Formats: sequence, C-alpha cells, structure tokens
Amino acid sequence: MTSAPDSLPDASSPLKPRASWREGLAVYLQPRVLIVLLLGFSSGLPLALSGSTLLVWMRESGVDLGTIGLFALVGTPYTLKFIWAPLVDALHVPFFTRAFGRRRGWLVFSQLLLIGAILLLAHTDPARSPLFVALGALLVAAMSATQDIVVDAFRVETLPESEQAAGMASYVAAYRIGMLVSTAGVLFLVSAFEDTGIGRSSAWMWGYVVMAAMVLIGTVTALAATEPGQSARAEEATRGEAALSRVMHAAGGAFSEFLLLKHAWAALAFVVLFKLTDAFSGTMTAPFVIDLGFTRNDYAAIVKGVGLAATLIGGFAGGYLARRYSLVASLWIGGVLQALSNLAFAWLAYVGVNQWALAVAISAENFTGAIGTVIFVAYLSALCRNPLHTATQYALLTALAAVGRTYLSSGAGYVATATGWPLFFVISVVVAVPSLILLAWLQRRGHFDELGPVRI
Repeated sequence: MTSAPDSLPDASSPLKPRASWREGLAVYLQPRVLIVLLLGFSSGLPLALSGSTLLVWMRESGVDLGTIGLFALVGTPYTLKFIWAPLVDALHVPFFTRAFGRRRGWLVFSQLLLIGAILLLAHTDPARSPLFVALGALLVAAMSATQDIVVDAFRVETLPESEQAAGMASYVAAYRIGMLVSTAGVLFLVSAFEDTGIGRSSAWMWGYVVMAAMVLIGTVTALAATEPGQSARAEEATRGEAALSRVMHAAGGAFSEFLLLKHAWAALAFVVLFKLTDAFSGTMTAPFVIDLGFTRNDYAAIVKGVGLAATLIGGFAGGYLARRYSLVASLWIGGVLQALSNLAFAWLAYVGVNQWALAVAISAENFTGAIGTVIFVAYLSALCRNPLHTATQYALLTALAAVGRTYLSSGAGYVATATGWPLFFVISVVVAVPSLILLAWLQRRGHFDELGPVRI
C-alpha cells in the first residue's frame, strides 16, 4: 500500500521551519511538478466549454435564464465518473496502454476523444437546437471527466513527499488558468473572429475549434512524461488477473477502504458541500455580468488580466497555507474566504457598470476560489492511499464534490430571477454554512487526526 500525502500538523502543533525562497522555487521547477502543472492546464481547459463559456454563448443567442441554469445538469458526468473510474484503474486501452503505459495510455486516449467532443459541440447552435447543444456539452463533460480521472491518479502517484505542496499549488493554479483561457480566451477569440466579418455563430464555432486544438498541450505533456513508479508496481502486482476481476477489485477496494474511516458519511457530505458556495454563484456569474451591462470584451479583459493574476496568487497562497498550517485550519480559512468573496458581486450589483468594481469582484472570486481549491485538493488527496485504485477513489471523491456544482446549483437561475442579483449573491454566502457546520463536527470528532500523516 502506498503512503498517503503527508499530514499536516494539527492546529496546536508548532509550525514547521520555513524553507528559503530559493529552495521553494527549486521545488516548483522540478520536472514532475512542471508535468503536473501542464496537466492541470489540460484538465481545467474543457470545464468552462460546457459551463460558463457555453452559458455566455447561450445568453447572447437569446436563451432564457431558467434554461441556462438547468444547463448545469450537463456536468452530470463529473458526478458519475466514479462509475467508470474502475475501468481506468483496471483495464488496458488497445495500443495506447502497450505504447505509453497504464496511466499515460488512458490519458492520451481520453484527450483524443475530448478533442472530438469539443469539435462536435462547436458545430451546434444554441438558438436553434438547445437539445443538441446539451448533448454536445454532455459529451465534452464526459470526456473531460475521464481525463480528470487519469490526471488525478497520475498526480497523486507521481509526486514524492517533498513535491506534494508545490505540485498541488501548481496543478490548481494551472487548472484555473486553463479555465480562464476557455472563458476569457474564447470570448476574445469570438470578438476577433467577428471583427474579420465572420458571423456570430461561425465566430463561436471557430473559438471552440481553437480550444479543441489546445487540448494537444496536454497530449504532448503526457507523451513527454514518464509512467508513475507506483502505477507500474500496481500493474505488475495484478498481472495475470482477469480483467473483470481487476475491475471488481478496483471498485470494491476503493469504496470499502474509504467506508472504514470513522464518520465516513459525514466526510462524504462535507465533500459534496464544501465548494457549493463557489458553484452556486459561479454558475450565474457570466450571465450576471452580461445582464448588468458589461460587454463580452469587458468581461473577458478583466477575467484574463486581473482574474489570471488573482488565480495565480491564490493558488500559491493556498499551497502556502496547506504547508504552514494544519489541514483543518486551512480548510476553515479556505471555506470562509470563498463564501465571503460572493459579497463582492452583491456590491457590484449595486455599483452597476464600473470597470474597477468588476475587477475587484473577479479578483476576489478567483483569489479565494483558488485558495479553497488547493486546500480541498489536499484533503481529497489525503483520503487516497492505495495505487491499485487511486483513480477510482479520487474519482469518487471529486464526483461527489461535483454534485454541488451540477445538481445543487442547477436552480441558481431560478433563484436569481426570483430574488434579483444582489440578494442572490447574499444567499450564495449563506449556502456555505452547512459545510462549515460539518467541518466543525468532523474536527471535534477527530476525523482529521484519523487521516494520519498527510505529506504536504
């Protein structure tokens, strides 16, 4: 059994001595960390293409807010990916596994399927056929979720103890940069294509085609990487086992090991709810900005500029918090900050069309969201301990986390319509309260002590 990433000291423990900035920088430049960084970008890129960017396209095409809110349901594959994750852990992809290895073979295969799905979505029309748009977005989400299954397993298995914090911070920062490229980057591209005289529908199509080509960054990274040693040893341990037997062991082991934890069900509920405040407000951020009177380019420029900077700073700030403080203390900090940042949008609703106010709101959202995500990834990684089913176990946890983004936030459009924008964003802060109550409950019952050493 592999050791888990290292446990942070509890809140009462003395702080670890600080490393010099040169030592810290050297860790971020390690080849394994750079590989994880690029794979983080590849994972973050497709999420917005079936999410917030698609919602802007739909809003510009005249689709109503209620329907836009329901499109959160196309994220269903992110919540169900644990169902086929055992296949990723246990089965070989013809040619790809033999040529590239257990993890890298699946990674290249899933990325080629993702490119095809994005190209299919690019050729739909939200104004004329929302159903076909939904089907295309569903395929993109399914292929993206499959890529995530492999990337998460690769990251957990490939990084040694000394590179865990740098790897997670780099992964989350690059993931959010990928999301920014597929939001602000696509919006700029669509405007640029329109400036050449191309119609709006064709401009959106070509914007998505460019995003499909950018998936190749992850493919090149996968080809340049080496297969994780833990994965190779796990593969050797199950050599000769029947395929069905390997699938059943991957699925059964992942579930049974997790459920042996005390208070496992409360931990699962916490996983579902921790990022709900982000998802609830994030689902409607792009339509809100457009409704407020900002142009597509206004939004894109601020997201790409100050939003990108805030994401980078927030990602590495989250890595610092995870390294310096206990896991539970870091979760408290991240949970409270990501909830309170929604008040910036409530304030923006009163201020109106003001570039500086939009910059402040977007910066707050990206900075605190990145902090919360890094710390949350640290927690999920601490729960995955066996390379025989890393992909399945991590997929289960991240799928549960996606429940908030996909189902619990699907009614956000109707809430916004009923309450108006300022009150909607206040409600999105209150949505964080159940997760914080669960965090306190788990802390009092020693859940985080039970995780053991979490090398971060």
